[in-house]
Amino acid sequence: MTVFELLLPAFVASLILTGIHAYLGVHVVERGVIFVDLSLAQIAAFGTTVAYLLGYDLHATGSYVCSLAFTFLGAAVFAFLRVHRKTRIPQEAIIGIAYAVAAALSILVMSKATQETGHLKEMLIGNILSVGWPEILKTAVLYSLVGAFHFVFRRRFLLISMNLAEAERRGWNVRYWDFLFYVSFGFVVTSSVAIAGVLLVFCFLIVPSVAAMLFSERLSVRLAIGWSMGAVVSALGVALSFQLDLPTGAAIVATFGAALVLLAVVRVLVRRRHLA
Repeated sequence: MTVFELLLPAFVASLILTGIHAYLGVHVVERGVIFVDLSLAQIAAFGTTVAYLLGYDLHATGSYVCSLAFTFLGAAVFAFLRVHRKTRIPQEAIIGIAYAVAAALSILVMSKATQETGHLKEMLIGNILSVGWPEILKTAVLYSLVGAFHFVFRRRFLLISMNLAEAERRGWNVRYWDFLFYVSFGFVVTSSVAIAGVLLVFCFLIVPSVAAMLFSERLSVRLAIGWSMGAVVSALGVALSFQLDLPTGAAIVATFGAALVLLAVVRVLVRRRHLA
């Protein structure tokens, strides 16, 4: 197998993850629930550990269904416990607590798994370099369906994310639409965690969206910047991981961080030149 054949599946998987997460990242940043992806990803990972303890193979359908069920439960909690804008407890606090509890429970469950714990931990961390073409195809189909769902209801989702007061003024059931949003989000997260791990999924969601916000407020421009950044950074991260013999997921995350810092510096320099 050539180097190109070895790295190509990981790069294609990164492109697919970028495509859906860069869009969902716009919603997450606008809603101010930055860590919802990290929390749902950890809840999905907890569901997988429970399935493993119950005797399911890590890659079996039963493990996926169990992980998805736990993710849906988290989605319901985040949707129906949406806090009022005037409350002293922000929704981000609830999301953070959910992440911490799910992470702790995952550790407790793994402590009872007497076999193949190393393989289980590797699956939870993610190994995008080992992804195969059948899994890539299945993920692409699933994300296409989620993308089509969001396209059909894009006006409602975008208005709730960007102008909650107007959505409430129109009498929309915000909790109901939040639940649908988080459920669709859960489908994406459950599949993404199995491929890339918790941290890399979080980076695909947040970093391209934040980088795009540095340069534009228009949704179309932000998506274009996010998708372009995701593609370039993914290719660079995969290449660096091979050249320097580094873990692929961690290399991509570090490359995302470096790219964001570079873009922030460019934004400052461009702004200063414009003002001058």
